[in-house]
Amino acid sequence: MYDINKVREDFPILSRTVYGRPLVYFDNAATTQKPRCVVEAMTEEYYNVNANVHRGVHYLSQQATDLHEQARETVRKFINAPSASEVIFTRGTTESANLVVSSFAEAFMSEGDEVIISTVEHHSNIVPWQLQAAKRGIAIRVIPMNDDGSLDMEAYAAMFNERTKIVSVTHVSNVLGSINPVEQIISIAHAHDIPVMIDGAQSTPHFAVDVQALDCDFFTFSGHKIYGPTGIGVLYGKEKWLDRMPPYQGGGEMIESVTFERTVFERLPFKFEAGTPDYVATHGLAKALDYVSALGMDNIAKHEADLTRYAMERMMQIDGMRIFGPQNPDMKDAVISFQLRDIHHLDMGTLLDRLGIAIRTGHHCAQPLMDRLGVAGTARASFALYNTREEIDIMIAGIERVSKMF
Repeated sequence: MYDINKVREDFPILSRTVYGRPLVYFDNAATTQKPRCVVEAMTEEYYNVNANVHRGVHYLSQQATDLHEQARETVRKFINAPSASEVIFTRGTTESANLVVSSFAEAFMSEGDEVIISTVEHHSNIVPWQLQAAKRGIAIRVIPMNDDGSLDMEAYAAMFNERTKIVSVTHVSNVLGSINPVEQIISIAHAHDIPVMIDGAQSTPHFAVDVQALDCDFFTFSGHKIYGPTGIGVLYGKEKWLDRMPPYQGGGEMIESVTFERTVFERLPFKFEAGTPDYVATHGLAKALDYVSALGMDNIAKHEADLTRYAMERMMQIDGMRIFGPQNPDMKDAVISFQLRDIHHLDMGTLLDRLGIAIRTGHHCAQPLMDRLGVAGTARASFALYNTREEIDIMIAGIERVSKMF
């Protein structure tokens, strides 16, 4: 394991106060804080290396290009992708998903064809498919959720037919913290020769991901949820699919040649990277991945599992507490959505904020899941590698204080 106090020193924001109280930051599923090394690396690049990447013959451009492409290789190693040409930089998980949905549907789907998603999806894996349903007449089928937050795998296995074209599911629910059996989901789909896209926004920061071991066809995640900058994300895609999919956007970078009659597209991954990339953010993302790799993803997973277990034990001792999703902490991944009696989630979040405790409230971009749970929203505490049991004790004391106010 790592020295938690030393790690916390890498994150200056954790030492600040809010309303005169020490900050307790439990909104990590929304975004994580950034270590000094990430911010300093990006600042250094802006001050000393800044130049547009690719095609530049001058020194700065070549240096910036090297950093940008080194970042791609860092991502490749981190998720164990076979080739850097299968790693595409985007603005985040949402854009990665939209890229696949748009280009895959254009290449492979027509009216009546079906995509399978699940009840626990983020809106970014629902709305893009609905746009294609309106545009192309495709159908969306939804894997049901059991009362404990797990997916109904028997129902899923029975969903495949000749119109099924793709499966698109989240690795970990951003609301429930439930870890979906993606290996089984992928295996079942592949038995029908159907590709699978995995939303890794809530898994990649918390435990090791190996896209080759998963054998997923597409995998997406965001930089800002894994201690990197905002505005940068990753799409991994198998070359056999990316090669056959049309570009998502047109412009500079993604072309080999252009005439008024026709355009020849660039090779992978550049075919899907139109325009100037955020080459400083890719460098920041690489530094973030280096940071968590140095700590060890297995160490991070163990630390966060301990926090999740401890928090659930403490929370369930509070009268009237309801925790959504799996009740077994071993089935959760650093996210706890809860409701205390009939106290509105916004009231809970607002009052905890006055105590210096940052949690998330609302529907968490998962309104269909809220409908399934029978609530308008939840309060959500989510943990990261720098959080402590002592911070959980502060949150518990805060929840108990709020409880006495109602």
